[in-house]
Amino acid sequence: MLVTATELKNRLGLYLDTAETDPVVIKKSGRIKSVLISNTMYEKFLSYEDAYWASKAIEAEKEGYMGEKASDEILKGGFDAEN
Repeated sequence: MLVTATELKNRLGLYLDTAETDPVVIKKSGRIKSVLISNTMYEKFLSYEDAYWASKAIEAEKEGYMGEKASDEILKGGFDAEN
């Protein structure tokens, strides 16, 4: 659903209810400014993002990235860089 910012302001309750099932795209000055979504959808997007970055971290470690723990050891001087 596409609405103007003025229409959203005037009928906020309606669009909050609509956003529970469908995104509401908001235009201001003729351009898309924002998208109103339900909290459930927002939480789902956050979990997808977390899963994506977790998979990237696993990939990086498999390719030789040493990880946070090993990096901390080096920075604290607890790793022999010559071996």
